[in-house]
Amino acid sequence: MAGHELTWLTMAPLLGAAVVACLPRSQEARARPIGLSAAGIALAWALGLALRFQDLPGYQFVERLSWIPYLGVEYHLGVDGLGLAMALLTGFVMLLALMVSRTGLERPRLYYALFLLLEAGLMGTFTALNFFHWFLCWELSLIPAFFLIRLWGGPMRGSVSTGFFLYTLAGSVAMLLAFQVLFLATGTFDLPGLARLSQEGGVTARLSEYFGWPEGVSRRVLGWVGAGVFLGLAVKVPLMPLHGWLPGAYAEAPTAVTMVLTGVMSKMGLYGFLRIMGPIFADAMRGAWGMLMVLAVVTVVGSAAAAWAQKDLKRLLAYSSINHLGYCLLGIFAALQCGSESARQAALGGVILQMFNHGINAATLFGLVALVERRSGGLRDLDDFGGLRKAAPVFCGVMGMAVFASLGLPGLNGFPGEFLIFTGVFAAAPWAAVASVLGLLLTAVFLLGLMQRMFHGPLPGRWSGWTDLSPREWAMMIPSLGLMLVLGVYPQALLGIVNAAVVELAAVWAP
Repeated sequence: MAGHELTWLTMAPLLGAAVVACLPRSQEARARPIGLSAAGIALAWALGLALRFQDLPGYQFVERLSWIPYLGVEYHLGVDGLGLAMALLTGFVMLLALMVSRTGLERPRLYYALFLLLEAGLMGTFTALNFFHWFLCWELSLIPAFFLIRLWGGPMRGSVSTGFFLYTLAGSVAMLLAFQVLFLATGTFDLPGLARLSQEGGVTARLSEYFGWPEGVSRRVLGWVGAGVFLGLAVKVPLMPLHGWLPGAYAEAPTAVTMVLTGVMSKMGLYGFLRIMGPIFADAMRGAWGMLMVLAVVTVVGSAAAAWAQKDLKRLLAYSSINHLGYCLLGIFAALQCGSESARQAALGGVILQMFNHGINAATLFGLVALVERRSGGLRDLDDFGGLRKAAPVFCGVMGMAVFASLGLPGLNGFPGEFLIFTGVFAAAPWAAVASVLGLLLTAVFLLGLMQRMFHGPLPGRWSGWTDLSPREWAMMIPSLGLMLVLGVYPQALLGIVNAAVVELAAVWAP
């Protein structure tokens, strides 16, 4: 295994999926423990890499082999602090989601095999450094997610899974076509190589040389190529108004799948902005900077307002997820125009912190929603509840902590990332920082309203027998709560891993 650490990070869930899929029907009860074991091994492997990781510039654990030479395709893997943080997040959220998955599922072999295949695609996305390989993993994650929603989702699963597939497929096609143009001009799919070439102004020159265009035309074409990549990434996050697929998909998907959608898959788009869009298309993004900042502010404020209007618990948290990811987009776009190196580093460091912390917080909240659905027979309308604190004080305390972490309460993990993002945004665009404060206010209103309506007031008679967290459920939540506390008071635990990557990104983002 030595020298192939990142390969095994992807292979652990992939081999687990193969084992589960090959189980005979008479042994399908073993699908769950095998799935949990494979996910646990992947997380343990990522933790092992983190212990050996050094906060130094460049990529580590690099693997590079020729794959399809005449197409410029290499098997090229490597992680910096950003990639490792996302691999750790993937391992944690996938294991938690599998633990939350209810027992007694129909077709358990297929369910757990698809879940592990999804994890393999996610791990590959965060470790691949060649676009061809990266895109294969990007699409590999889409297919199992579609079937998990389609086969085990709610009553509207057919239409929402189709919408999810079409939205993300359209973005993927735009991104693929854009990279085909880049490949024709440069002859490479290597992401670090393309980033270096772009920073030297070589991509525009290669376009002019290959197509015979004047430099001005090539620069405009590069802007349109960047727009295609932007579309593919923005749909995945999503950036408003490209969010139409998300509320329905989050509401109708099995809650364990929703945990993965919000906890990890939404980070794929943000990761793409940091790994691909900024390093290769920073100039094109600056050309549309004002519009991008407006869209980011609309995403922050508009999603918070939409969440305020929801009664369905999963839809409320779905719009809340868009709201928190909007802050990440705001920080990314603001970093393009930060004149100060320290402000750029603050914004980008805050984005990575927010990506990781939102993944933990959102996955935990949806995991608690799964427990609510289990106890209520599938009900999740806020008007169906009330006074649950009297029947289940521990459950309400755990959910309250997750809510306050999501709200950004100082001392919990949601605060440091938001603080750093606003530090960078205020330096680049004070008007955007001020406008986005309205999003913070609305977030406080709808999250505290959720707490008030579910946990306070008189306890309805039908919930008098509501059970508190069992020892097993409490044990599942302890790691999440621990991370909320540790990263709230000591964010350096994560920043120490990503610091060198942040410094490198800030240098690339310099106007």
